[in-house]
Amino acid sequence: MPLRKRGYMDRKLDGWGSGLLGVIIFSGSLPATRVAVGDFSPLFLTSARAAIAALLGAAFLALLRQAKPARKDLGALVMVALGVVIGFPLLTALALQHITSARALVFIGLLPLATALFAVLRGGERPKPAFWPFALLGAMAVAGYALSGGAPAAPTGDLLMVAAILLCGLGYAEGATLSRRLGGWQVISWALLLALPIMAVVALATLPESWGRIGVPAWLGLAYVSIFSMLIGFVFWYRGLALGGIAGVGQLQLLQPFFGLTLAGLLLREPIAWTMVAATGLVVLCVAGAKRYA
Repeated sequence: MPLRKRGYMDRKLDGWGSGLLGVIIFSGSLPATRVAVGDFSPLFLTSARAAIAALLGAAFLALLRQAKPARKDLGALVMVALGVVIGFPLLTALALQHITSARALVFIGLLPLATALFAVLRGGERPKPAFWPFALLGAMAVAGYALSGGAPAAPTGDLLMVAAILLCGLGYAEGATLSRRLGGWQVISWALLLALPIMAVVALATLPESWGRIGVPAWLGLAYVSIFSMLIGFVFWYRGLALGGIAGVGQLQLLQPFFGLTLAGLLLREPIAWTMVAATGLVVLCVAGAKRYA
């Protein structure tokens, strides 16, 4: 194999490996959030996790002497911050007060599709016509499950999850594009720093009234979503997208519901009905078909 070809394949494999590790890390986010919101308010959890991750990101940027992003990149960084730093964590924390993490993970199956849709809207991509039937069928599968009684009905939680997925898809698409110029971990670090002033104020304003009632599981959940979900996961995820390609590595998100459902069942003892598994499987197949023609 020519050296140039071997180097290209090595980068692709490295990208897939990094992307898979990012997905595995993200899979623990909803179960950890579910535990944390038992003792912390959603606003405090969202702002605290972002502030903690921002301080860690700032330390990395300073120690490695990273150049500031160009003025033209600030708009995209703001969208990343609104999507994955503020919007998705807050909306999922609010949703998990109404639904189980297992039910929320069914909606995560639509995340690759949301990312692809924003690639069309923001990146000017034009998928083949066969893309849209898969996209519609996937959306219908999620809607049908939500209305079928496969888990305790909670329209508020379901709507919050839909909004969270849309914002996260926007943040992924913008961040993936930026990572090719700035680097994967730099993108999430700068986005966290942009959101830090607001997140710090919100965290201080929503401090728990009594720290004594905060249990160890809630502290562990906060630590996980702050360090792993908000920072380390994105380091591997954006690196994977940059090296392996957005369309290819993005399909690894299809594994996230299965990893997450397993964690929810093993760690939280949440019931996982067969209809929930079937809905997740159908969503995965629909999104896989849609990504094939994207």
